[in-house]
Formats: sequence, structure tokens, C-alpha cells
Amino acid sequence: MLEPAPDYHGLVARFRWRIPARYNIGVDVCDRWAAAEPGRAAVLDVAADERVSALTYGELRERSNRLANALRQRGIARGDRIAILLPQGPAVPVAHVAVYKLGAVALPLAALFGVDAIAYRLRDAGARALITNAAGVAKLREIEGELGGLATIVSMDGPDGPAEGFAEVLEAASPDFAPADTSPDDPAMMIYTSGTTGQPKGALHGHRVLLGHLPGVQMPHEFLPQAGDRLWTPADWAWAGGLLNVLLPGLHFGVPVISRIFGKFDPEEAFRLMADMKVRNTFVPPTALRMLRTVPNPRGRFALDLRTVASGGESLGAETFAWGREALGLTINEFYGQTECNLVLSSCAAIGVAKPGSIGKPVPGHRVAVIREDGTVCEPGELGQIAVARPDPVMFLSYWNKPGATEAKFTGDWMTTGDQGMLDQEGYIRFVGRDDDVITSSGYRIGPGEIEDCLIRHPAVALAAAVGKPDPVRTEVIKAFIVLKEGHSPSDTLASDIQKFVRARLSAHEYPREISFRSNLPLTTTGKVIRRLLREEA
Repeated sequence: MLEPAPDYHGLVARFRWRIPARYNIGVDVCDRWAAAEPGRAAVLDVAADERVSALTYGELRERSNRLANALRQRGIARGDRIAILLPQGPAVPVAHVAVYKLGAVALPLAALFGVDAIAYRLRDAGARALITNAAGVAKLREIEGELGGLATIVSMDGPDGPAEGFAEVLEAASPDFAPADTSPDDPAMMIYTSGTTGQPKGALHGHRVLLGHLPGVQMPHEFLPQAGDRLWTPADWAWAGGLLNVLLPGLHFGVPVISRIFGKFDPEEAFRLMADMKVRNTFVPPTALRMLRTVPNPRGRFALDLRTVASGGESLGAETFAWGREALGLTINEFYGQTECNLVLSSCAAIGVAKPGSIGKPVPGHRVAVIREDGTVCEPGELGQIAVARPDPVMFLSYWNKPGATEAKFTGDWMTTGDQGMLDQEGYIRFVGRDDDVITSSGYRIGPGEIEDCLIRHPAVALAAAVGKPDPVRTEVIKAFIVLKEGHSPSDTLASDIQKFVRARLSAHEYPREISFRSNLPLTTTGKVIRRLLREEA
């Protein structure tokens, strides 16, 4: 954990990793609190009718113990992969804690995944069991012949064909369970990468991954936990951003975590939820923040009590950074990481680490640099690849069944990210773009983030994405895909106005020579723009 310090230098100087010889995530985030304060709220669940129910640590221990016993009775053993296909809700931590106590490996799957994505992950991971709901069971019916060794299916919504009912399974099992004695390096979870190039890869993590995340959670949330803190994120808890940035750290710190299922992200409803549930700390991906920007006067309309807003997953941009200060009255703390090695760079306005257009500085305990292709460290101002040095407790163990891909992820002891970045003279790292996203035009290498940030400053633009389109003269030209705000309609005149707007604010080589108006942008389940699809379309 971070010890509060008045400045960044002091924060780094005081930090030391304390990784115990034996460690189990399930015991840490559940049993430890259940023994001391069984009535303490772990999760506050907001139903569709806005009724709020609490999952206490005592209930979490009993239910997870029953589920662990039930899985063991069905032949699930240490090291087996258990898939969890559920939206936000109390069942998610129950399932995760049960899997960790069992010594098995949690395989979180996003509720928005289609049948092909689910089938691939279940098959590739060799999943033995699946905990889901009626919607998940319905998807399984379409891929019955592709499930490999999946022998046990449990549904939150009761017995359904091959699925046993969750309540029935728990009722028949004992509430007493002796957790597996695990080391920090024993496998605990496997989260599949988004697969923007090639098939997704399963990033296997040890139990230590949660401990490795804690400094990177505390830094953007300005020394969480503080009195009255409450966590919420619209991000799916199957994503590293929802699971490891919010849910599990919240349980570790004893900070209540708000759960609420949104069929589709609604910025008005998001503000209302934060006000009604007295949310103090939130993680909101940049795309969702840009949608929140469309809500006028949020502090005047909603009784917000936010202490910290953290964001990551893609570039925040100076425009959204400025909006946070003006509209929310606080600094949005940006952070950076990957599924393989998350939360290694961060801002923290409380100690003066905040700079528009920059991610932040290395989180204490992590060695992060911008490197050249040969693994040497770049000079300040030199474009290179963001990389993290091993060993590092938050770093993945390996890609599942892909030793070649694991080896290729490293240059010497640097774990490469595939993200282009630049270090400045003050020690801040600026994210430029994915290797594949960087646009080469007329000899310039251009990151899409700066262009997109400029585009959303235009009064008619709600969302924007910039990609390179092949061009015989310039190598590539910039093409922008734009979603307009309500009250604005696509036209050649508007397109020209937007082009002039960007050209005047950036430069002649950075304005979009082509503009395509769209009703929406293709997004991953984590809220990132899928630029690969837009490049193919261009």
C-alpha cells in the first residue's frame, strides 16, 4: 500500500513491496473482513427498480464457501478454469472468491460477448465450469457442440436445460470450506486480451496480481481508502478495468462497491446513480467521460459528492481533462496499463502529479520507460514504445498455451506494450497511440489522440476517431469518423468547418482530409474505439 506523501518524490522513496510467501485473493478480499466485520457492506446492488440491497462480507464468505464446495463436489480441482459470464452484481464477487479459495482459475467473460467470442475463450481455456445467467445459457445453446470439456453450468436464474440453478446448488452445499494454500505466483485468473490483431490471448495472472494493483488504484484515487469512500464504475467487471481497478481492490480495502446493470451507457442515468448512491470514487473510461460531457451543468443538476475520478484504457485528452475541472470541480486522474501489466503509470492531483495530455508518472513499485526497438531507453522527447521492466508483481505469468507469444512480448527484461509514447523533461509520459494506430503522413508520424481531442472541441462533435487511410502520395491521409451532438446534421458545409477548425488549432498535416459522419463508433467491450475496423472501412 502507498503511504501518503506530500509529493511524488516522497511517495516513491517510502514505497516497498510487501508480498507474503502465501497469499490467496479470496481469503484477502473476503474472509479477512468477514472474520472482523461480517455485517460490513461489500457490494451495494442497485436493481432496475432502484431498490438497493447490500451483500455483506459475512454473506460473501458463506455463499462463496458453498459454491466452492459445490464445484469441488462436481470434480472441479485446483488449476481448473472456471468461466464467469455475468453482468455487474453480487453473484460476480461470490463466484470469483469461490474460485480463488478453490485454487482454481477464474475466467471472466463479458456479458456483451457474442457466441463466437464465448466459444473461442471457453474452448481455448479448456474451461471445466461456467457460472452465468439465463442470457448466458441461451447463448450456449447456439454453440453446444463447441464447448469442449465444459461439464458444469450454473445459472443465476434457476435450472435451465443443462444448467443447474445457483440457489439450489448453494443450498445443497456446506457453508464451511478450507481455502487452498496458494502462493502469490499460483495461477488465479485469466483475462483475454481484446484481440485487435489475431485471436485473443489469455493473459494468465497469479494471486499476486491484486497486490500489484493496489498502488496503482490508490494513486489515481488519491490515497484510497478515505472515510466515506464508495466505488463505482460503468466498466464491465469481466474487464481488467472493472475487476482489478475497482471490484477486487474495493473488497480488499473494505470500500463498498456499487453495482448497477446498464443495458446501454446513459450519461444522465450515470450522473443520477452517482448522486443517489453517494459515489465518492469512480473509474470512467475516456469514451464514457466524453459522453458525460454532453450533460449540461452536472453539478447544478445532480447532488454529486465525488472525491476522485480516474480514467484509463485509452488517451483522455486535454479537452476532457479541462472539462473535468470545469464541470466536476476536480482533476481527472489518468492512468495507464494493459491486461498483461496493469496500472503502472498514473496521475495524482493531490500531490501535484497532473498534466493535460499526459498519462502521469510511474506508480511506485513499477519501472516504466519509453524504449527503442533494441531495448535501450529513449531520451526525453524521443518517440518510442512504452515498456515495463520485470520482475513486477502486477505482470502476467504467461499467455495461455502460447510460449512463443509470451517470449515475443519481451525485449530483454522489458515487457513491451505495443503503445507509442514519449517522456518529457518533467518525467511525465505521454501516450501517442498503438503501434498500429500511429498515422504516417507526408513523413510525419501522427498519433490519433491529439486529433481526436481537437475534434471533440468542435461544438457539433460528440465523439470522434481518427485513422490513416492509404494514399499514393502521402503514404496515408487522416480520415475522421464523427458522431454528432443532438441538433446537428451531417453536411459538406459542416465537414469543411470541422476540417478548418482542426487545421487552425493543430497544423496543416494533422487535419482530417476526409470526414465520415456516423451514428456510432465501433467499441470493444471495454469502451475503446476499434480503430482496426475503421481503418479497414477507410
